[in-house]
Amino acid sequence: QVQLVESGGGLVQPGGSLRLSCVASGSTFILNPMGWYRQAPGKQRELVATITVGYSTNYVDSVKGRFTISRDNAKNTVYLQMNSLKPEDTATYYCYGWARSHYWGQGTQVTVSS
Repeated sequence: QVQLVESGGGLVQPGGSLRLSCVASGSTFILNPMGWYRQAPGKQRELVATITVGYSTNYVDSVKGRFTISRDNAKNTVYLQMNSLKPEDTATYYCYGWARSHYWGQGTQVTVSS
């Protein structure tokens, strides 16, 4: 079974930074694309960023200029560098991947608060 395991979440003050990591395992095929979703309490799940095997990226408008998605294909790992964090970024962040099906990780909590 394909598994995605996130790490790197935590509590950070507004304006701070965090880097999330997600390691994929169990897939015969490379995940393409990979990305990050987030979901805050009472809100719908939102696609934050995606990255293809060829390193093409897309971002939701609210994080453009602040977040950077990257991946290491050899390590089957995707990262999300989050800078200039805002309270509205508070959410559970889920790693995503596609390989003939959709896969999501269990999530890592990001809390931005003073």
